[in-house]
Amino acid sequence: MRIKAIFNRDGGTFRTADMAQVCAMATEIFSVRGHELECIVVRGSEILPVLAAAVRDADALIAGGGDGTISAAAGVAWKVGLPLGVVPAGTMNLFARSLHIPLDLRGALETLAASPVRAVDIASVNGRPFVHQFSAGLHARMVRMRDAKTYASRLGKIAASARAALGVMLKPPRFEVVFDIDHDGRSERRIVSAISISNNPFGDRPLFFADELTGGRLGVYLTDALEPWGVAKLAFYIVRGRMKENAAVTAATAETIRLHFPRHPRGARCVVDGELVRMPDRLEVRIHPGELQVLAPAAAAGA
Repeated sequence: MRIKAIFNRDGGTFRTADMAQVCAMATEIFSVRGHELECIVVRGSEILPVLAAAVRDADALIAGGGDGTISAAAGVAWKVGLPLGVVPAGTMNLFARSLHIPLDLRGALETLAASPVRAVDIASVNGRPFVHQFSAGLHARMVRMRDAKTYASRLGKIAASARAALGVMLKPPRFEVVFDIDHDGRSERRIVSAISISNNPFGDRPLFFADELTGGRLGVYLTDALEPWGVAKLAFYIVRGRMKENAAVTAATAETIRLHFPRHPRGARCVVDGELVRMPDRLEVRIHPGELQVLAPAAAAGA
C-alpha cells in the first residue's frame, strides 16, 4: 500500500523526540512489509489541511499524536473511506488501547505494518465524528481548568490534570438535561453533574476505554448531581475500576441519544475526544457500526 504517515510534532512524546529518526524507523519497518510510506511531520495547527491533502493519493493513513490528533485523522479517514493506523504518542492513547496497539513507538509501528484492515465503529455528535467519547459536566470543567494551566510535558499535563480534578471536586457542576434514548418517545429529565457517551461501553478499569469497538452500541453514563463528598466517593470507585457500581451513576447503551439542555448557559463547553469545544443546547449522538476502517491486530475485532 501507499501510506501517508502524518505525525504531530506538538503531540505528547513527539515533542521531545528526534522526528527524523522516527520517520526513518517508520519507513524502514513498513518497507520490510512491502509498503511504500511517506512520513510528514507537522505542527498541531497544520494537521487538518495536511490530512485533507494526504488522502488524495494514498491507500491508507497513519496518524501519530495525542487523542485529538487521532480523532481528527479518524474523521478524515471515515469520510473518504481510507484505512487508518494509529501511532499512540499522547498522554492517555485511549483509542489505541481499544484497538490493542502497543504503546511503545517501535511496537506500534511494527504492529501496524503487519496488521490487516478491519472495520470498527465510530460515533458522532451533531455530525462531528469521535472515536472515544463525548462528555459534559465534571470532565469538561476539569479539562477547562487544566488547559488554563501551563505545562510543557506529559508529566506536567498529568500534574495539571490532578490539580484541576481537585478544583472540580471542591465545586462540582450541576445542570439539567432532557434526553431521549433510541427515539423511543419517552424523554427523561434529570439534574446531573456529568454526562459521558462513549464509542462502545467502557471496560471495568480506572482508564476509560472500550474493550472492543465492534458492538454497535454507545455507552451512556449519567452521574447524579453531586456534592464534593460525592465526587470524592465517585473518584474512589473510578480508581478501583468500579465506576458503574457507584449509586450515583446510571449506565445504559444506545444506538442514538438526543440531549437537550433547557438552561443552557452562555459559554458552556463539552469535551469531544479530549478537545474542549462549544456545546450547543441540543445534541444528537449516534453510533456508526463498522464504518471506520483501521489497521489493527485481530484482537481488535472481538477480544
